[in-house]
This record gives sequence, C-alpha cells and structure tokens, in this order.
Amino acid sequence: MTIVAAVQMVSTPVVEENIASARRLVAEAAATGARLVLLPEYWPIMGRSDSDKVGKAEQLGSGIIQQTMAELAREHGIWLLGGTLPLVSDDPAKVINTTLVYDPEGKPAGRYDKIHLFGFTKGDESYNESRTIVPGKHVGTVDTAVGKVGMAICYDLRFPELFRAMGPVNLIVVPAAFTYTTGKAHWEVLLRARAIENQCYVLAAAQGGMHVNGRRTWGHSMLIDPWGDVKAVLAEGEGVVHGALDTAYLDSVRESLPALRHRTM
Repeated sequence: MTIVAAVQMVSTPVVEENIASARRLVAEAAATGARLVLLPEYWPIMGRSDSDKVGKAEQLGSGIIQQTMAELAREHGIWLLGGTLPLVSDDPAKVINTTLVYDPEGKPAGRYDKIHLFGFTKGDESYNESRTIVPGKHVGTVDTAVGKVGMAICYDLRFPELFRAMGPVNLIVVPAAFTYTTGKAHWEVLLRARAIENQCYVLAAAQGGMHVNGRRTWGHSMLIDPWGDVKAVLAEGEGVVHGALDTAYLDSVRESLPALRHRTM
C-alpha cells in the first residue's frame, strides 16, 4: 500500500500568500506518510478577475511558483503534482492552465495542459475560461511511485473519452476549482463514475470555500477507490485528505469484474 494525499485550499489573489499556505499544507500531507501529493487547480492565484492570472504567468522552467513546487517535492521526498499554474502562451492575453509533476528529487517529470475549458451561465453566475486560457491538445499520464497516473483538470471531468484515452492507470488525479453550484450537483457523482468505469483510484484536490473575489468553490477534495467508494473527503476550508492506494485491491476489482477487458470499442 502507498499513501497519497490531496491538498485543499481557498486561494487568494496574492501569490505569496498562496505559496505560504501550500508550503504548510504540503508539509502536513507529507507528515501523513504520503508519497504522492496533489495540489488544487489555480492554487497559486485566484484573482479578482480572470485576467489577473495572465500577469502572473511563468515561462516553463522558471519563476517562483515552479521553484516552490520543485523545492517542496525535494524537501519532503514526494511526487508533487502541482495542481495548476498559469504558463505563458503564444497569445499575450491568455495563459496555459498546466499541471506540472515533480519527482522526489525536485526534477520535472511530467506535464498536462487543460484541454476542456469551462463555460457556464446561470442567472448572475457566468464563467468563460476560453477568454483567458489556451486549451491543451494532449492526454497526460506520468509514471510515479504509485504506478501510472492519468491527469485531468476540473472541467475535463465531464468528458469520459479523455480518461479512456489514458489507457489503464492506477490513479487518476483531478485538481479542480468547481463552483459551488456545479460542484453540489455533479462533483462527487462524476468522480465516482470515473473511478468505477476506469477501475482505478481517483484523487481530487479542490478549492473549497469563499474567495476574496466573491467566488465560492465547492471543495470536497476526496479519494475514491476502484469500486467507487469514497475513502476520505474534506467538505470546505483548507486541509488535507489522504488514504492508501492498494494495488492488490485494484487488481482484485479488475479480476472479479473484468470490464476493461470486456470493452469492444
């Protein structure tokens, strides 16, 4: 068995404040014995406006956000999947919303750029990520201490074909900043569905609370096993959820109900 952990945050518009919170919470996660730790989407900045993150975007391989993640991975000897950070894109008005992976030596080990961009309008609540984000193009997986890990980000959760394209994985990670409205309705059921249909563990790290910009995120960071059972959950506020990834149990689920082998499409 291997311990994995997800960090839940309530990020602010101030990068330095969020870095301080991440340092404290990753240390808390590592103290549980976790060998893999996941940060939430937008952990370094939840701006007052969607365009604020454009001004904080980093070039790949440099910047305080990436430096912090590398240091945390090395300091705690963990695989750190860095939620998302804004990377510079070819469009000066937009960023790439990216998960970067660091190995226990603090070296870059993987990357996934968010493919599906959130759009939602209901009453006075409206979001359109395509105004400030360039979509990714490639499925993201990475080999880690817990085996092959598939990477998705927030709105990706609604597109099951993305997860099928990962191939068999031991773990799917989902950093997110689900709104309170959509999270209350769909977050847990979608996460459990992805675990059940792919017969793997799912670890989700969320933003969870009322932010300075007035946005409320759903939270409920959780670990789900391959049978679809929720093993750990944190409703709102800062904190850490953790639990064991048991490959013997994963194998037993796939053996007793060989749905992945029964696929015809």
